[in-house]
Amino acid sequence: MTGILLVSQFILAAVLTIAVLLQKSSSIGLGAYSGSNESLFGAKGPAGFMAKFTFIVGFIFIVNTISLGYFYNQDKKTSLAEQISVEKSVVPQSLDSAKAPQTPTAPAAPKN
Repeated sequence: MTGILLVSQFILAAVLTIAVLLQKSSSIGLGAYSGSNESLFGAKGPAGFMAKFTFIVGFIFIVNTISLGYFYNQDKKTSLAEQISVEKSVVPQSLDSAKAPQTPTAPAAPKN
């Protein structure tokens, strides 16, 4: 179930991005927020097809995101941190130099 929702999430993200980019810009950029005479959606409101389409796809995207989170949480009851097994290694307090393993040394370079 989560596989289908995940694939649809990617598709919805692409469709939503394209729908937003295809909309006609009706504002004057940042000047729209500084008290211009235009309202947020113009005089008629969001009456265009692309605005309605974007709203619907955005709503489906949000519902899909919430359901994907719910079903993923139901599938994965345990976290990955709980599955890690930790092995305890005991290191002696004092190592006797005679019993300690000798580390190999590299051979000396020849002198010319």
